[in-house]
Amino acid sequence: MQYYSLQKQSPNVDFRAAAITGQAPDKGLYFPMEIPKFTATQIENFKTLDKASLAFEVMRPYVGGTIDDATLKNICAETINFDFPLVPITDTISSLELFHGPTLAFKDVGARFMSRCLGYFSKQARAENATANDHKSQEDKTQGEKPNTVLVATSGDTGGAVANGFLGVTGVNVIILYPKGKVSPIQELQLTTLGQNITALEVDGSFDDCQAIVKEAFMDGELNAAYNLTSANSINVARWLPQQLYYFFAWQQWVAKYQDSDGIYPPMNIVVPSGNFGNICAGMIAKESGLPLGHFVAACNANDVVTRYMATEKYEVKPSVVTVSNAMDVGNPSNFVRILEMMQNNFSTLSNALTSYSISDNDTKETIARVYKTNNYI
Repeated sequence: MQYYSLQKQSPNVDFRAAAITGQAPDKGLYFPMEIPKFTATQIENFKTLDKASLAFEVMRPYVGGTIDDATLKNICAETINFDFPLVPITDTISSLELFHGPTLAFKDVGARFMSRCLGYFSKQARAENATANDHKSQEDKTQGEKPNTVLVATSGDTGGAVANGFLGVTGVNVIILYPKGKVSPIQELQLTTLGQNITALEVDGSFDDCQAIVKEAFMDGELNAAYNLTSANSINVARWLPQQLYYFFAWQQWVAKYQDSDGIYPPMNIVVPSGNFGNICAGMIAKESGLPLGHFVAACNANDVVTRYMATEKYEVKPSVVTVSNAMDVGNPSNFVRILEMMQNNFSTLSNALTSYSISDNDTKETIARVYKTNNYI
């Protein structure tokens, strides 16, 4: 599997290079040259496959041989070794619970997969360097042993998941930028109390400010060379692509519950809380690969750039607005460009696949209260 930059100005790379660098030299996001297409027979088998085996089958084409099968199977098994229950709320609505991982965040899956991939690649690089270093000076040896530095901005849940996923991984340091006063107390403790190879820095600003600093750092060639920078935000394919596993797990449970004796079941339409649009983009690529999913709905808060675009065909970025759903407070969602690429930049095709709504804080609070009172569910 090769990956190309959406800016179309950089050479194609394999999964290893895309995961290590995070972003292409031309500052574009990497996108797979081909979206794997699963056959009807494979999809049928997916209905009853155990989670670890299903994760391996889904991720294997994207990894494209850069990790051997035995190691990839272990990575997948460790990545998803907790529950992803599809819990009925009403007769027609179910909730896919993605908070059963170690940091209670849906991003645990992507962070765990990426950390283990980078750990493998780092070990691989050390072995390669050890061979090459036999003929080098001590100074050159030291240069060749620099760890990778994961630089990541967080609006709340990404940082904790990344910190936990990378904690103690040899050859990888993590630096997390988070906005002062705009993450929850539990999230801040998750970021700041681990130590070891994890450093958290509080920024007096918004998530967009944190993300701007990260982007500026990646544009600095000297800084990149000094720290071997890579990103653990969903711009990194190793963080982004594993998120499609949620939709395979949800579909398995949906089919098990609703499929009749003729193998027919109602469509599973999916509403995704959306900030940087990595999660919903992953779900849409799962559908493109052949998973029989229904329509996608991007549920946004007051940060409504995509909602406005879907209504007007005009993409206008605005500074992020602070809401009660802080992890979704993103004014310029990075991954939406991937959705456009997937839809071949055709607005009509996009409209048929995706709907977007912007929901106020008041409606959010009222809905939480109503669902708890009516359905005994938070």
